[in-house]
Amino acid sequence: MTLRVHSTGPLALLQDKGRYGYQSVGVTPGGPMDEHAFDWANKLLDNDLNATQIEITLGQFSCTFYAATSIALTGADMGAKLNGESIYPWQSYVINSGDKLDMGTAKSGLRSYLAVSGGFKVDTVLGSSATVSRDGLGGDDRKGSPLTANRLIRYSVDVSQLSTSFSEPRSRKQVPSRFIPTYDRHINIGVIPSYQYDDFSVVDRERFFSSIYTVTTNIDRMGYRLSGEAIHCQRNNLISEGIALGAIQIPSDGQPIVLMRDRQTIGGYPKIGCVVHADINRLAQCLPGSTVQFYEKELYSAEAELMIQRQFFTSYCS
Repeated sequence: MTLRVHSTGPLALLQDKGRYGYQSVGVTPGGPMDEHAFDWANKLLDNDLNATQIEITLGQFSCTFYAATSIALTGADMGAKLNGESIYPWQSYVINSGDKLDMGTAKSGLRSYLAVSGGFKVDTVLGSSATVSRDGLGGDDRKGSPLTANRLIRYSVDVSQLSTSFSEPRSRKQVPSRFIPTYDRHINIGVIPSYQYDDFSVVDRERFFSSIYTVTTNIDRMGYRLSGEAIHCQRNNLISEGIALGAIQIPSDGQPIVLMRDRQTIGGYPKIGCVVHADINRLAQCLPGSTVQFYEKELYSAEAELMIQRQFFTSYCS
């Protein structure tokens, strides 16, 4: 059975956890910009951790479900309504055939995630359904195209919901409040000093960590450009090297660029460090005009936090 897309808003993409093992041939992993929200959507439905979802940017998404299932919404609050009745993110909902979901504009945050029980059924490319438009890979057409109106996306019927009637209350699960982030207009971002960190002067390092940077309008799934105090690397003759998620490039204008899910796989700009994994999720929800301040994060502390997070979801989504 299928979901029919009526409107997609600025951008709606099918995403799983990403396409790994191909960066050596120039294929970027892709995957959800806010992995925290993505993981919780699958957890609410007891899905496989890699189950495909729809990532909705800014809102104005609407669709109709043509088979019984359960859905989960996480991430930004987009004023969602189910059959005209308000529903809220970080919860799961029972769906009947013919139910219609409508989203408004994001009230806070930037991206929302829509998951269905069992995940959307999409053919994979290089082992993943992740949509990476710049590589022309993934999505429902396998060519990296964003979703468009009237697209039909398959999902499996949830037989446990077939007997649920409209007169019965909709059962739901909810993410515990301590795990629900607030999408503030100012965030602090942990950075692991790495790459060419030692090639920045002490003065430039202090300026980088003491300054407040503004998220510009020049942001996308490839990178977030920031504006603030310029810093400069003392070394110019760099050879292109592999780039990790969260790497902070410093181009010639001295303005930081945080590289995101659809980043290029290699690059030759100086990089002062790498944003810790948890804070990539928070940055991905920042609207233009938001402000950020960087602070140094110890490598082993960041690794331990990431291992705990992954173990938590692996234990409950298997």
